[in-house]
Amino acid sequence: MAAAKKAVLGPLVGAVDQGTSSTRFLVFNSRTAELLSHHQVEIKQEFPREGWVEQDPKEILQSVYECIEKTCEKLGQLNIDISNIKAIGVSNQRETTVVWDKLTGEPLYNAVAAPVSPGPSDPVAAVPSGSAVPAAGTSSVWLDLRTQSTVENLSKRIPGNNNFVKSKTGLPLSTYFSAVKLRWLLDNVRKVQKAVEEDRALFGTIDSWLIWSLTGGANGGVHCTDVTNASRTMLFNIHSLEWDKELCEFFEIPMKILPNVRSSSEIYGLMKAGALEGVPISGCLGDQSAALVGQMCFQDGEAKNTYGTGCFLLCNTGRKCVFSEHGLLTTVAYKLGRDKPVYYALEGSVAIAGAVIRWLRDNLGIIKTSEEIEKLAKEVGTSYGCYFVPAFSGLYAPYWEPSARGIICGLTQFTNKCHIAFAALEAVCFQTREILDAMNRDCGIPLSHLQVDGGMTNNKILMQLQADILYIPVVKPSMPETTALGAAMAAGAAEGVGVWSLEPEDLSAVTMERFEPQINAEESEIRYSTWKKAVMKSVGWVTTQSSESGDPSIFCSLPLGFFIVSSMVMLIGARYISGIP
Repeated sequence: MAAAKKAVLGPLVGAVDQGTSSTRFLVFNSRTAELLSHHQVEIKQEFPREGWVEQDPKEILQSVYECIEKTCEKLGQLNIDISNIKAIGVSNQRETTVVWDKLTGEPLYNAVAAPVSPGPSDPVAAVPSGSAVPAAGTSSVWLDLRTQSTVENLSKRIPGNNNFVKSKTGLPLSTYFSAVKLRWLLDNVRKVQKAVEEDRALFGTIDSWLIWSLTGGANGGVHCTDVTNASRTMLFNIHSLEWDKELCEFFEIPMKILPNVRSSSEIYGLMKAGALEGVPISGCLGDQSAALVGQMCFQDGEAKNTYGTGCFLLCNTGRKCVFSEHGLLTTVAYKLGRDKPVYYALEGSVAIAGAVIRWLRDNLGIIKTSEEIEKLAKEVGTSYGCYFVPAFSGLYAPYWEPSARGIICGLTQFTNKCHIAFAALEAVCFQTREILDAMNRDCGIPLSHLQVDGGMTNNKILMQLQADILYIPVVKPSMPETTALGAAMAAGAAEGVGVWSLEPEDLSAVTMERFEPQINAEESEIRYSTWKKAVMKSVGWVTTQSSESGDPSIFCSLPLGFFIVSSMVMLIGARYISGIP
């Protein structure tokens, strides 16, 4: 029976999925896209100072080796021969920055982590400067603030009428992207400075560090990245698909430390150690691009939304670079082969998605587990006119309004925790619609449906609400590991591997769960317009910079000062009337 199973399986492809909180290795059947086995290892985040977020590059690398070994053991227990694994793809957290010594293979500093959800506008403007503490419920890697002053200094050197950084990269000048993290390392870490002076330093995002290490490291490791990860550094020209000399000079980054830029699907090198020694690494995609490929969004105007702590929305704009007028990012979607065309995407993000559920759990205590939110929402089936705008640290795309703060409005005596739970789920859906509306305005291609993935998609009420609020079908694959699947597809399709066909007629028919709108278009629009009214009510709460930057004066906010004074007067009056000494 085991032999028969082996015969049916055919070629397999592995995928490293390296994220901010964990590393996983997954193995897929290249003919059916079936997930056969996987292993996951949690990784630590370090916080050496308030607002700083780092990770140990060696721990990340070790977690990859551990995941590969454990997955191979599990395959053995299933009587699956690991020699059937013909290729490995890599998907990674983007923008996180590593500098290491090419002679010793040792990192010269910890990896400087990227936020979970990007701000397509400069976070210095989008998040008030005093906000070193993440919004309640958000992930700890929300924002590494150390590069804030670097961005402020650099922004003064960009002419107001010629933002060459954005026109070449599709990105705004921001603490989020790798160039400013690298600039900070060069300015502040003597070991990095010395290694650059002595021609020993190599720079890369996590994909580069892993591929270099796995293909031999100091003994002939391949120093490369792919176009999707390169496009998130702010040093890469997304039109010429090359490192840009002017950008490198602007950031004062020596080009000799940068990795070679390759396509997302080609053989970069061979595994040099471990259970899969000799297997080619032949796919590489930043995590959101990998999810776009895994969702098979290969046509212009097809989009996917990943629901996590925040939401990441990518819309394939085809072979044309579409620049947003609504605060979205222009990025490289994929280039699936050395001689294949490059495809672009618009990217938008919802800052607070799953984080709002955790806020209800951890801060308000109205649920004990995140899963309970669906049960509460189901009990009432409506928010009963209650709207929740989770602008915990301002409004992001498409508003970019740092003065906003979270509000719950439309409350009545009838409102209970079930209505608030329902409103929280609606908030995720309304925010998603705002991003998709901005995408539609930018690229002029209305969506016919939305592909979805991520942990929150297990919530059926959320998925139905999303279909109702967008008024288009929401489509969820039955196999949720779309990010890893995308990396595996790129690896298996690479020239010289050729075990995974990306031709439309050959792509495996993945089972989908489809949520159709169940309300009429008029009701959908009424609910959306009421949401927009609630959003406007959230604006203007933070009226001065000093109130956000730790001004100790209790009167920096007039309403707060008035409240405290009036409360003291009432208390003194009450004590006087009651005769308390």
